[in-house]
Parts: sequence; structure tokens; C-alpha cells
Amino acid sequence: MTVALENLCISKAAEIRSLGYESVTWRDVWACVTDKYKKKGTPPLHQVVNDIMSLKSTQFMNWMTMRIYKDGSF
Repeated sequence: MTVALENLCISKAAEIRSLGYESVTWRDVWACVTDKYKKKGTPPLHQVVNDIMSLKSTQFMNWMTMRIYKDGSF
């Protein structure tokens, strides 16, 4: 991951935290965005940037919920 992508994730995490989800980190945002790349492979850089910038808090929370159910960690 580049510094620019990390900064985008930091910005997105701050945005989500401002909506009341206080424990969100940039690593959580990165994991959420890249989770869908596991099957298809990493897309071009512009698509990764778009996926980070267009991530909505509801999408993120749905992903977190599913991750908790899959991992079994509450």
C-alpha cells in the first residue's frame, strides 16, 4: 500500500468516526475495501481510490457485522 492510499483510508476512517463509529481505524477501512479483491484480484489504482472514497458508513458497518459473524469474535 502506498502512502497516498493510506492517507485516503485515514481520511475515510475519520469521516466514519465523525458519524459516531468511534473505533474505526484506517486499517479497518483498508480491510473492508480490499476484502472484495480476494476473489477477483487487485484492480487498477483508480478503482481502488474510487472504492475508498465512495465507501459509505452503512457499507462499512455491514462488512464489519459480517466479519464478526464469520470470525465468531464478539
